Amino acid sequence: MTETDLQNERSRYVGLAMDAIQRRGEAVTRAVLATETRTPRARIDALFPEENDLFDAIVAEWFAPHVAIMEEVVAADMPVNRKLYEFFARRFLHMRKRYHADPATFQLYCELGRDNFKQIESYVDLGDHYLSELIAQAQADGYLSGVSIADALSLINQMLHCYIQTDILLYLDHRLSEAKLGRIIDTILAGLSSDQGQAQGVTGLRVA
Repeated sequence: MTETDLQNERSRYVGLAMDAIQRRGEAVTRAVLATETRTPRARIDALFPEENDLFDAIVAEWFAPHVAIMEEVVAADMPVNRKLYEFFARRFLHMRKRYHADPATFQLYCELGRDNFKQIESYVDLGDHYLSELIAQAQADGYLSGVSIADALSLINQMLHCYIQTDILLYLDHRLSEAKLGRIIDTILAGLSSDQGQAQGVTGLRVA
């Protein structure tokens, strides 16, 4: 069996595992996958030598569309303000479509992600990496004047948290929209700079 054949077989069983998760409403182990697919446990163990390998493969499949979106947007030939908008909007619309298709399964994946954050952290870091590239492009075009990439990354993530944090859709779905996201992006690019505003005041918080 070639490496390509092995990868195709592994991908097929990842799809079957995700089908089982949807059907059972819970996480699927190698033992459960073997039972669900009537496959010898030895074959499942050969494809996924460690228990975490199956979950990691499921996570990779879940995030694959997000990675593809980010890579496509970062490499696209379009104005940076549009790229920044589509970087968030495309992922948001993809997540919303998943949520509307099956809210219960979507919530289950959110819970699995929270319980196994270490295994999805690399995808969060990858998102930060691509966002940092867009920030550098924006600065080259004259936006985000005087703000370090690290500071801009942190601020933008905080301002757009509700559009990239999956489980927020569970209770804020009806309040989120592409139009609002576009206005937030425009506001960030128009106003985020190193100039200190007056929100913090000069002597700290004011007591009423």
